[in-house]
Amino acid sequence: MAFHEVNLPARLAFGSTGGIERRTEVVTLGSGFEQRSTPWAQGRRRYLIGANLRSLDDMAALTEFFEARRGRLYGFRFRDFADFKSCAPGGEVTATDQSLGSGDGTTTVFRLAKAYGDCVRAIAKPVAGSVRVAVAGVALDGAGFVVEATTGRVTLAVPPDPGAAVTAGFVFDTPVRFDADRIEVTLESFGVGRMAAVPLIEIRI
Repeated sequence: MAFHEVNLPARLAFGSTGGIERRTEVVTLGSGFEQRSTPWAQGRRRYLIGANLRSLDDMAALTEFFEARRGRLYGFRFRDFADFKSCAPGGEVTATDQSLGSGDGTTTVFRLAKAYGDCVRAIAKPVAGSVRVAVAGVALDGAGFVVEATTGRVTLAVPPDPGAAVTAGFVFDTPVRFDADRIEVTLESFGVGRMAAVPLIEIRI
């Protein structure tokens, strides 16, 4: 997949809006009852950025970032400050925040994930150096595991014993792309302008 391992500068996203969308298919029967289903196992995030930018310098920086991604062509990292940790946004990351699975005596590779109730979201873009891992509640030191920051895969140095819980805590980015091939800037006065909201959409990695 065409993806650039770069972050959208945080200052360009201040004032952004966004949230999760779901796709639900609803069929109303002749009796008035409904049948509901969804083809999506997970929700998909959408964001609008840029609408609160007023500095022409910031708008130029966003335009440069947009051009470097070739519009919708290349994905990139986006920090969603409403949901960017394995714990609550105001909490401290710990090695027991999220379950990655349990040991079977042979498996050493696990995938970072975050649970929202019974819905589990794969985390593919952890922030380098932020991941903490524990086995059976005991935190591992840096020599006990390796994290691929571009995929979210965690490789343990030693296979966990059968039934041993493997958990992790982390900070992460959301992989997104621009959802438009056009951005618009209005010059309002010297050094000040207005930018139309630029849409972003989460991509599957």
